[in-house]
Amino acid sequence: MIGAPSPAAAAAAAEIPCPKPLIAKPSAPPRPVPPADVAEDMAVGGQALATRGLVVPAGSPAPPALTATTWLVADLDTGEVLGACGPHVHQTPASVQKMLLAATAIDQLDPAQKMTVTRGDLDIEPGSSAVGLVEGGTYSISTLWLGLMLNSGNDAANALARLAGGGGPDGLQKTVAAMNAKAAALGARQTHAVTPSGLDGKGQFTSSYDLALIARVCFANADFRKYVLTRIARMPAQTKPKKVGGFQFQNENKLIYNYPGALGGKTGFTTVARHSYVGAATRNGRTLVATLLGAEARPKRGWEQGAALLDWGFSLPAGSSVGKLVTPEEVAAASSAAAAPPIASGTAAGATAAHPSGPTGFTVVAAASVAAALTAVPLLLLLTQRRQRRLRDSAAAVEAPGTQP
Repeated sequence: MIGAPSPAAAAAAAEIPCPKPLIAKPSAPPRPVPPADVAEDMAVGGQALATRGLVVPAGSPAPPALTATTWLVADLDTGEVLGACGPHVHQTPASVQKMLLAATAIDQLDPAQKMTVTRGDLDIEPGSSAVGLVEGGTYSISTLWLGLMLNSGNDAANALARLAGGGGPDGLQKTVAAMNAKAAALGARQTHAVTPSGLDGKGQFTSSYDLALIARVCFANADFRKYVLTRIARMPAQTKPKKVGGFQFQNENKLIYNYPGALGGKTGFTTVARHSYVGAATRNGRTLVATLLGAEARPKRGWEQGAALLDWGFSLPAGSSVGKLVTPEEVAAASSAAAAPPIASGTAAGATAAHPSGPTGFTVVAAASVAAALTAVPLLLLLTQRRQRRLRDSAAAVEAPGTQP
C-alpha cells in the first residue's frame, strides 16, 4: 500500500520530539522554504510515517540523540522501516543526491567506455568538491564513478550526467529530468533535483524516506556496491592537451574503515544543506540502511551519526516495523489505478446498482448487444414463417396446373 492518509487522525496524534544533543546553535545560512506538505505524500509507506517527529516500534530502546534534522533506518531486504524522525520532511540533499544520479544512470553507461572531458563538465561552484578532471582529458566511465562516490567530485557528476543524457550540450539537463522521473517512479515524492551533483539549487529537496528508496535501488547494483566499498583509486595521468600527472584519491566515507559489515554509502555537505549521510551495513543476515539530513559535524560527524542509527537498528528484533519502503511495482500499480477511467454513468450504472450481485463486467456495450439480439429474434421468426408459406403455395401450384401462385 502506498499510504492511506487520514489528516484528522494525523492531526490528533501528538508528535514525539526526536532526541537531540545539547549543542550551541550553529552559524548557518537560512534554510530554503520547502513546498507545503501534502497529506497523501506524507503517508507514503504507512500512516505512522506521516509525522514531523519521532516514530519507533512500541517497546523499542530509545534511538540515539542526533543533530540530524531528519533521519530513517530501514531494512534493505524486507523494506521494513524500523524507525524515523520526520521521514517525509523536506530537506536539502547536498552530495547524497549523487546516489539518485547513480540510480538513474549507472545501468546506462558502459564502465569500460572512454570519454573526453569538456569545459562545461568543469563548470562547478568555486571551492566545491572536485576529483580533479582536466579539460580535454580522457577517462573511463568507471573512473568517473569512483571520482563521484569516493571523492564526491562535482566535475565527475557533470560529466556522467552529460554522457547519460546523450553527450550533447543539453545532456546534463536531460539527465536531471530523468533523475526526477526516476524519483517519481520510486515513490520519492519529496525529491526534486535541480543539479546532478547535489550542489544547492532553487527548489531542490529530498527527504530521509526518499533517500532510503534511492539507496535500495543503488545497493541492488553490483557496480555501485563495488565503487562505494573501494578504499583507494587512482586518477590516470593525461598527456593532452597538456601533461598532467596521475594521482591517488581515497574514499571519504569513514564508515567503511570503522564499522564491521559496512557496505558503504555517501557523504554530503553544503553550507545550506549542512551535513547529509547515507550508510548501509550487514550483520547476522540483515542489511540495514541509515539516512540522515540537516546534521552538524559536532559532537558526531555524519557517518558517526549513521553508525549510531545502524547500531540502534540492529538492536531491534527482526520484523520490527513502523512502515515500509514502497516498491516501484506498487507505485506503478497505484498510478495505474489512479489513471483508470471512472465507472460509466446512466443506464449501465443504474443496472449495476439495481443488481449488485450481477456480473461486474456488464457494460453498456454488452447491454446493447443483448438488446439487439432480443430485437432480432422475432424478426427472424417472422421472415422464416413467410418463406415457409411461400414454399407451400409454390408446391400447391405445381400440383394444380393453371392456377397462379
